[in-house]
Amino acid sequence: MADLTFTDQNFEGEVLKSESPVLVDFWAAWCAPCRIVDPIVHELAGEYGEKLKVGKLNVDENPNVSQAYSVMSIPTIMLFKKGQPVKSVIGAQSKENFKKAIDEVLAS
Repeated sequence: MADLTFTDQNFEGEVLKSESPVLVDFWAAWCAPCRIVDPIVHELAGEYGEKLKVGKLNVDENPNVSQAYSVMSIPTIMLFKKGQPVKSVIGAQSKENFKKAIDEVLAS
């Protein structure tokens, strides 16, 4: 599934009401670790296809969602299932760490 852009306005419809699990990359343009994680997130979107919805949420442009989920450090990769946050990975991590978290959520 293609990368999506999540916002304060579309978060409920795109993430909370999604039939499939959702990966949300909380990021900001000024964040160097976010730029490191960005290509990994794009690769994961391609690898997981229809099994996982993948998108990014700019914390500077969308403060309401960031505050609602207490995102204090970026990048934060948060996985949602059935409208609930079920797993978070904070900071620049290896692709394998992200895949492990995703696989756990998909298997549950």
